[in-house]
Amino acid sequence: MNKEVERKWRVLRAPEHLPAGDPLRQGYLTESSDTEVRLRAKSGGYRLTVKRGRGLSRTEVEVSLSEEQFEELWPLTEGQRIEKVRYCIPHGAFTIEFDVFSGSLAGLLVAEVEFTNVDEAKAYEAPAWFGVELTGRKGWSNGDLAREGQPAE
Repeated sequence: MNKEVERKWRVLRAPEHLPAGDPLRQGYLTESSDTEVRLRAKSGGYRLTVKRGRGLSRTEVEVSLSEEQFEELWPLTEGQRIEKVRYCIPHGAFTIEFDVFSGSLAGLLVAEVEFTNVDEAKAYEAPAWFGVELTGRKGWSNGDLAREGQPAE
């Protein structure tokens, strides 16, 4: 099993000169407090992802799906969906995944950075345009946002 090591921030203003973005549709099949089962459609690819744990480091397993498999499962995510455009921005040795949400979460801007290990994540210096760190904060995972909407600050 793979470990995902990731930090997440709320962004108040999008940076200038964004690269081309990639529209994403995500829906969630579970409501567990520490396990998420997610469907994602992105650039013509379809994935089922299981994530276990919360905070900085989590277990993550991904499986490719056919379009038919995705479409058969998608109705099961009703009421637990998000839509966003993801922009991948190089930043030194890392890539910032900058998400601009739409639909019921329109106006929400979030930046995430993935790392190879926890020490690397802890040492990371976020750019000045990042806002409040959300890593591990209840209500701010994509699954929580899909189920409950944006939490009060």
